[in-house]
Amino acid sequence: MKKILIVLIVLFANTFLYARQDNRIIRVETDKLGMVFLVREDGIVNYQYFGDKISSDLSVYSARQKNPLLGECPEPGLFPAYGERNVFEPALRLVHADGVLTTGLIYVSDKTVKIDGNISETVIRLKDRIYPISVDIHFKAYKKENIICQHSEIFNEGEKEIAVEKMASAYVPLHSQSCYLTHFSGAWAAEMQLYEEKLTPGIKKIESKKGIRTTQSESPSFLLSLNGPANENYGEVYAGSLAWSGNYQLSFELDECEVLHILGGMNPFASTWHLAQGESVSTPEMVLTYSPAGIGQISRNYHDWCRKYSLQHGDQIRPIVLNSWEGAYFSFNEETITEMIDNAAEMGVEMFVLDDGWFGNKYPRNSDKAGLGDWQPNTTKLPRGINYLAKYAVDKGLKFGIWIEPEMVSPDSELAKKHPEWIVKSGDREILKIRNQWMLDLSNPEVQDFVVKTFDNVMALSPYISYIKWDANRHVTNVGSEYLSADRQTHFWIAYIKGLYSAYGRIRAKYPETMIQLCSSGGGRLDFGALRYHDEFWPSDNTNPLNRVFIQYGTNLFFPAIATASHVSTSPNHQTGMNTPLKFRFDVAMSGRLGMELQPKDIVGNDRVFATKAIETYKKIRPLIQFGDLYRLISPYQEGGWSSLMYVNKDKSQAVFFAYSIRFHERTKFFECRLNGLDPAKKYKVTELNTVATRKYLWINNKIFSGEELIKKGLELDIKACFDSAVLLLTEI
Repeated sequence: MKKILIVLIVLFANTFLYARQDNRIIRVETDKLGMVFLVREDGIVNYQYFGDKISSDLSVYSARQKNPLLGECPEPGLFPAYGERNVFEPALRLVHADGVLTTGLIYVSDKTVKIDGNISETVIRLKDRIYPISVDIHFKAYKKENIICQHSEIFNEGEKEIAVEKMASAYVPLHSQSCYLTHFSGAWAAEMQLYEEKLTPGIKKIESKKGIRTTQSESPSFLLSLNGPANENYGEVYAGSLAWSGNYQLSFELDECEVLHILGGMNPFASTWHLAQGESVSTPEMVLTYSPAGIGQISRNYHDWCRKYSLQHGDQIRPIVLNSWEGAYFSFNEETITEMIDNAAEMGVEMFVLDDGWFGNKYPRNSDKAGLGDWQPNTTKLPRGINYLAKYAVDKGLKFGIWIEPEMVSPDSELAKKHPEWIVKSGDREILKIRNQWMLDLSNPEVQDFVVKTFDNVMALSPYISYIKWDANRHVTNVGSEYLSADRQTHFWIAYIKGLYSAYGRIRAKYPETMIQLCSSGGGRLDFGALRYHDEFWPSDNTNPLNRVFIQYGTNLFFPAIATASHVSTSPNHQTGMNTPLKFRFDVAMSGRLGMELQPKDIVGNDRVFATKAIETYKKIRPLIQFGDLYRLISPYQEGGWSSLMYVNKDKSQAVFFAYSIRFHERTKFFECRLNGLDPAKKYKVTELNTVATRKYLWINNKIFSGEELIKKGLELDIKACFDSAVLLLTEI
């Protein structure tokens, strides 16, 4: 009887509260985008609109509300929980203390706070009709960048524990005659390959259960084009990218009412989160944007936002790097490294990074079979230590960086023998190796402390270290934690990533000026969640320029060139065996953050002259590439066998243009391309860069064109052979 009375009081209070709402409108807005939600009289919050900003008042009329024949097509809610009328994939699924599986969320309040002149945050609070559960839906709007970040937080306000079986970061409903999904897949050395498909009735899911290195194959970033395949310059396009480095799930459900229900968040797989009295749990942000004019603006929105809000030192020029890996691998000594530094300095390189193989004594790191976790310099290879090499580099005019993999441990290591309880393991089952290594359990605060201490110890090796390459070369198998209790093992997937982010945050607070590269067997951890703690990322271990044209095309749809480490490597390429001209290798690498991944002494003669000049040229044009607006002109996925892109500075006074021939073209074919992003009223002088003696200057070199002509008529270039390429500088006169 007492329970019935409490339920009646709660229902009466809710009825009294929500009768007063009178169809309240809630808006989340940037300079150009708007989300609109309607609070109905019964307390239900409906998702009304997401797209171009609407300044006028919206009508609250809805055919679904007024026409009883459409009752099977209810208006989408703000954050649909499993229960009541929702029969679609839920954003929230709870198991209450009494075993009840359903949840019914209604409006409590909303508030909008200006964080600064560019950012505002709107929080809409919902609560269950009966149970003491509250849910806050957060929307952080970035006005100038036209980005909206959404996440949710669940509160247990009752006395008994509840089980959170699923909690999404964001839900977006779209209604259209057709929807085309662009998503990304691949493998090691073939990351971010683009796939586009028309969505049909049912559910399309993209997910990862790897725990870490979760973007090596699939990606938590997507595009949705309405009423036709995605186009660079026209058509409505929505985009999302989950800022999370762990398991994720994206869901696209097309129902019988032609509504596409989009959900994104942490993967609920084996991840039940037990929420005790007074506790809360929050989700990662889903980074959303929209363009009425194609995917080009989507990318420019993400790039502007990332440089300012989701990247360390996004306003600072990135140096040209020589990484030792492909030039030396594990086989090096002091002389090997100092010779590489000497050659790098002569060629104009600005940073030297010592990669894997520099550590371990009892278990020396002479291959990938031992030493991880023992972060002391190998005295056989480097008898004078890291400080000698770092100072040597600095004295030569280079900065110095070093490689670490602090989340991992080799079975053959002092660390594994000393702390077996720190290793991820599933009870008494075999601890499986990948790349001859195990994982450390970052759900454990002691392991988080160890990771931070490892960073401290490595930085303490020399005051001249200014760059860290942070790698993570395997994913989770046979999951389990000795730190977590038996009834909390399903917390591992989320607790690991939150532990990693905690370690990242502590390190960043202590070393705010240190450059840190995000690497995970290449592009295995490429998301805005991890990137916010880093200065750049390694898109792929595959340095072959032909493959990089495709990898970087997909990657730069979301992530900016300033953070895209793009290196010139030797020929034939170590990953593919392909031979390519040095000019093509430089022309591709210069479209990102230029670096080198080779033994520089092997570049001799005319190649040496060309490479030195190309490095000098990049220094002059890199502000355009690293801070400019990206305009993709020809996709490598199109028929024709060409690819082209350009970067334009904000006042449209300069641009740099790249064109690549990625297959052989017979003599009757020629490259033709219309440019974009220029001011049609300006005039531009065209200068060819990275010229080689074996080819005459292009006919357009030093010619002057109007912006209008370049935009409407375009350019014709004589690049036909496979791996022909051109780089042009356009300067306003």
